[in-house]
Amino acid sequence: MAEFLYRLGAAAARRARTVLAAWFAVLVVAGVAYTLFSGTLTTAFSIPDTPTTKVTERLQEKLPQASGGSGSVMVQTEDGSRFTDTQQQEISEWVNEAGEIDGVENVIDPFATEADRAKQGQELQAGLAQVEAGRTQIEDGRAQLEAGQAQLDAAREQAEAAGAPAEMMAGLDAQQAELDAKRAELDAGSEELEAGAVQAEQGAALLDMATEIRTVSEDGSAAILNVTFTESQMEITQETKDAVVALFEDEPIDGVKVDFSAEISAATPALFGIGEVVGLVIAGVVLFVMLGTLIAAGLPLLTALIGVGIGALGGLAFSGVVEMASVTPVLGLMLGLAVGIDYALFIVNRHRRQLKTGLSLQESIALANGTSGNAVVFAGATVFIALLALNVTGIPFLGLMGTVGAACVAIAVLVAVTLTPALLKLVGMRILSRKERAAITPAGADSKEGRPQLASAKPMSSVRAVVTVVGSIAALLLLAVPSMDLRLNLPDGSAESHDTTQYRAYAAVSEKFGEGQNGPLLLVAELPGEPSEEEALVAQNEIATAIFEQDDVAAVAPIGTSEDRSVAAFQVIPEEGPTSESTETLVNSLRGMSPVEGENGDYEIGVAGSASGNIDISEKLGSALPLYLGVVVGLSLLILILVFRSIFVPVIATLGFILSYFAALGGVVAIYQWGWLSGIFGVETPGPILSFLPTILAGILFGLAMDYMLFLGSGMREAFVHGAPARLAVAQGFRAGRSVVAAAAIIMASVFGGFIFSHSTMIRPIGFALAFGVLVDAFVVRMLLVPALMHLAGDKAWWLPKWLDKILPDVDVEGASLERRHPHVDEQHSEVEEPVRS
Repeated sequence: MAEFLYRLGAAAARRARTVLAAWFAVLVVAGVAYTLFSGTLTTAFSIPDTPTTKVTERLQEKLPQASGGSGSVMVQTEDGSRFTDTQQQEISEWVNEAGEIDGVENVIDPFATEADRAKQGQELQAGLAQVEAGRTQIEDGRAQLEAGQAQLDAAREQAEAAGAPAEMMAGLDAQQAELDAKRAELDAGSEELEAGAVQAEQGAALLDMATEIRTVSEDGSAAILNVTFTESQMEITQETKDAVVALFEDEPIDGVKVDFSAEISAATPALFGIGEVVGLVIAGVVLFVMLGTLIAAGLPLLTALIGVGIGALGGLAFSGVVEMASVTPVLGLMLGLAVGIDYALFIVNRHRRQLKTGLSLQESIALANGTSGNAVVFAGATVFIALLALNVTGIPFLGLMGTVGAACVAIAVLVAVTLTPALLKLVGMRILSRKERAAITPAGADSKEGRPQLASAKPMSSVRAVVTVVGSIAALLLLAVPSMDLRLNLPDGSAESHDTTQYRAYAAVSEKFGEGQNGPLLLVAELPGEPSEEEALVAQNEIATAIFEQDDVAAVAPIGTSEDRSVAAFQVIPEEGPTSESTETLVNSLRGMSPVEGENGDYEIGVAGSASGNIDISEKLGSALPLYLGVVVGLSLLILILVFRSIFVPVIATLGFILSYFAALGGVVAIYQWGWLSGIFGVETPGPILSFLPTILAGILFGLAMDYMLFLGSGMREAFVHGAPARLAVAQGFRAGRSVVAAAAIIMASVFGGFIFSHSTMIRPIGFALAFGVLVDAFVVRMLLVPALMHLAGDKAWWLPKWLDKILPDVDVEGASLERRHPHVDEQHSEVEEPVRS
């Protein structure tokens, strides 16, 4: 590989303008593909075969009008007074127009709904009163019949005792027949009355359980316009959402303010904002401090922007044929920028050092590409594999995130080993400052300019190593403590910035209608047999009563039944919001109730809805995390054994990754779930952690941690192999690689940190987790803990069973064999040439 990259770098340098033009052409093609083929990004998430999706599919089959996605529009009077008749009429006109928008199934008129419910309540009360009156009449009639029957029986007794003639007895028989007919009539009337009574009583009970489900607030100053879409939540197009928003915003009503729930107004996050610009500026400053010239500092930024432009636009081009979450291209942008800058930096830094030793421009470019470029390819491969491995979780949207991220990393590697050499040739010796160019020593001269003085490095003391190990592990464990309280969910309106319409709508609903109205549950029940209307009504009441008796249920209302009355749907309003612990407990409790016992059989029930779906996704992601971590940790051990030809080094490197991973999670929980330092990081409403963040963090942080391990560890191994004592080799390798590791970590953290202040609630914690995780892993694990442990291990750090040593291939990450084939310094200095790290 090193020889191939050497030749590739040389060829790219010789045809620099062609290579540059080719990459710009690829960028243009990606832009054209994005323009022609990109589709709608979704802010919703779903996973096949979860309880929620199964219930939703059943509902689509039996009750399709209730299975579409939904959202709400919150309308309030600006001064808090009751809606006027004029305002109510204009809002009702809004409802009618919104219902005609393409993609909208139905919009509920809140005032008509409340009027209908009030009328229904009055009718039910009137019906119950009629039932009671009818029962009284029937009882009176029965009493009269009983009195008449007693008189008739007495007359018959007297007649029989007196030997009355047959004509008299026939008359008595006729009276008896008349009484029997009246009794039968009363019985029939009683049955009919009781059937009506059942319907009235069941209806009244259902209405009573639905009391808290309002569409107009008690004070009459706010109303909820519930919108049902024709498509499922994942498939609602942005055009439909935009059309709904535009209708209400373009035709304002005097004195009425409007806000939209997250299901309607959540827009795809911007790929690039002011925070990302600040992150790039910080990265540029770090590059300038390290490399010393604007040209040298700008080159990695340019290559990274070209690479990430191709990756992001190319990924978005596929959004028209696959369901792509809005966070997916942003994640690719994060990774593409971070690794793109770092990978170009490694090659540029190596090239500059070689030029300062007197190597020719062309040879230096080729050799830097063959050595540092080789390490870049290897490091990029670890990140690529870790991200691609997200597909083993079996979660489609997460696998797609990993695939897009892996593609962006692969493009960053290709740009680094082709475009970077071409640009280095175009800028020529200007990659060095004037002072550095003036101080260039001819190749082979007895000068150490540009070379680290590894011989002067001294091993740390064993006492210091022990203190460092104990202190580092203690600090990492302390940082990891909050991760034990990790709660996963997807963000709702309460997590949005307080100046957004989503948050205002959420807060208004919570205040005026109760927090649970922000996350209603959809419950679907299977009714056995072929129930009649009366039987279905009884079943609905039995099911609703069982649900209403559960803790944390504020209200229950039947939505409807299928045509054959075999499936009934209910809306369940929890006491608290969709991301609360009580709602999660309620969903599990409702599922645990199935089957619900009834008079005519048992009812199988299932729970759906956005809150339920988010809970299912979080649980599925949580259960997939151990498997993925196992894959990542196993991959880590194999890669590091192959690179370092050691057992001890891979084990401590992997354990260090686990510590930094949980420390990063601890930081996320402390800030975004507990609310520590919330003012600094703009966390206005702490809550559960984004459900797929732990899995994404594991993949990305693993790849970057292995990069830093390669940066430092390969230098330590090279010094040891060249004859340095084990503890001195640790000091020499650390000294040689510390500056590039520090710069790379700061640059990467700056890029990731720029996303901490993104407008999207999903992006912010991801940016923080990656930035914090990189800093902890680089500065605590790789630069403190690992060197100290290797110092204490001494020669045993490099022990490898002989049988394993024989079968392992020599990957030569640092490109030492290439340097031997292409010598560029005299023999006396070759052994202290700074090892290449990636």
